[in-house]
Amino acid sequence: MFMQEQIWVINGENRSRSAMLIHISISNYTIVSDLEMEFSPGMTVITGETGAGKSIMLDALGLCLGDRADPKAVRTGCDRAQIVAGFDVGAIPAAAAWLRERDLYIGEECLLRRVITNEGRSRAYINGNATTLQDCVDLGALLIDIHSQHAHQSLLRKPVQRELLDAYAGHQALAKELEQTASDWLRARRELELLAGSRDEHTARAQLLAYQVEELDELALQEGELASLESEQKLLANAEDILQGAHRAQELCEQQESGTSQALQLLTGDAHVAESAGNARDLLDSAAIQLSEARGEIQRYIDSVRINPQRLDEVQRRLEAIYDIARKHRVMPEEVNSLHQQLREELQGLADGGERIDRLQAEMDSLAAHYQETAAKLGKKRRSAARKLEKQAGKVLASLAMDQCQLEIALNPRESADPHPHGGEDIEFLVSTNPGNPTQPLGKIASGGELSRISLAIQVVTASASTVPSMVFDEVDVGIGGAVAEVVGRLLRTLSEQAQVLCVTHLPQVAAQGQHHLQVSKSSDNKSVETRMSHLQQEEKVQEIARMLGGVKITDQTLAHAREMLET
Repeated sequence: MFMQEQIWVINGENRSRSAMLIHISISNYTIVSDLEMEFSPGMTVITGETGAGKSIMLDALGLCLGDRADPKAVRTGCDRAQIVAGFDVGAIPAAAAWLRERDLYIGEECLLRRVITNEGRSRAYINGNATTLQDCVDLGALLIDIHSQHAHQSLLRKPVQRELLDAYAGHQALAKELEQTASDWLRARRELELLAGSRDEHTARAQLLAYQVEELDELALQEGELASLESEQKLLANAEDILQGAHRAQELCEQQESGTSQALQLLTGDAHVAESAGNARDLLDSAAIQLSEARGEIQRYIDSVRINPQRLDEVQRRLEAIYDIARKHRVMPEEVNSLHQQLREELQGLADGGERIDRLQAEMDSLAAHYQETAAKLGKKRRSAARKLEKQAGKVLASLAMDQCQLEIALNPRESADPHPHGGEDIEFLVSTNPGNPTQPLGKIASGGELSRISLAIQVVTASASTVPSMVFDEVDVGIGGAVAEVVGRLLRTLSEQAQVLCVTHLPQVAAQGQHHLQVSKSSDNKSVETRMSHLQQEEKVQEIARMLGGVKITDQTLAHAREMLET
């Protein structure tokens, strides 16, 4: 009675969630040819004879969550095995956000599929899209937590321990604020190191740029000036030839004009009445006019050309200065202007870099001060929550026949005082299972059964703050029995009020607590072995609990005992 009251105090208000693992489909996997099973909210127990394959479903589920595949697991005589697991992510914002970030969200149901061939190839899919095993691992961590003696035990991971403590204490927002502050500080430091590390190079570069820009400023090349100078230089350098040619052209125009006038006179008279003669007169008249106009244009051209050696010398010196700068910077003369602008902008950027260093240092100082204040506040809350969690988990462990087990949540100060995204302390769950033995990390505990019960105790205590919607316990009752087994069953039943719970068990005291009961059975003939799973109704539950109680021979007394266990 005391234990039941203690559970309610730990978990607080009674809450329920919809089923998160909706269904699983297994084809041609080990001794399963075809198995489909749907799951419901609350606590589901899975029982069966030893060797019937109770853990096959969990192993198959692990493949969908990114476990390594063994081609030997493909059913004998088959080319490939396939496992499909369906999850409801409608009430899991973190999982839905993860899917949306990768354009994999298709609705509230999420399908994880794994295909394994007998040749050793393996493919993974999320909502029909090919994906990596790491993506399956990352998404799976948001969907389900498998508690067993295997690698899926998330509590063995220090990041999970830290997140669990923060969630239990209810200060995730403060932890998130600290993480952002530390990340901003680290970003600023990386930029500052990059700028400061190349400061000498920047100084040397700035000096060179200042000289080059000053030199180009003195040149003061205007837009379009180069083309104008080159045109003028050609005109001045060839002035004599130009004038000689222009005068000769003018003479030829005069000669042609005279010849055209004579031709026009010869075709003028009453005798030349033909239409073609009239056309010829019109053309000759037009040619005379054009020759006259051309002669006038040539004269104006002659008047514009001056033989000016002094101006020619000025233009040539100006062009040589432009060409020299272009050669010095290894660019074409017409690119000098754009080079000037480019160097000016780079010099300004280096000047801004010095100011940026000062701003970054001020920003880092401000961030570090805010971090120290936030880290101190978070550290205090973490220490308080750790002591409370140790105490409550200890009470649950005592009820699980582990009263000698000591849970210690170590908060070790980090060696560096620099801002760290996870705070000023490194968090690790330590355990001592025997009096006098030093505490050690959870992963170094020898007994898998002890590890499972410790995990169960911690999960029950922190269930109200847990963000994992589905939990699987694979034979957490190993090595216990009697009253302790009944307590484990009640703990799991209580935990199912906070999350969907699936439990593989061989104890009737635990199985009787399940709201849903799946039975695994195995049949064989001379050719093959087949595993099946059935959803038991009330009377079938009585028969299965009686089998677990009484062994081969099931008496009326055994059935009555089984019925009584289910009713209570």
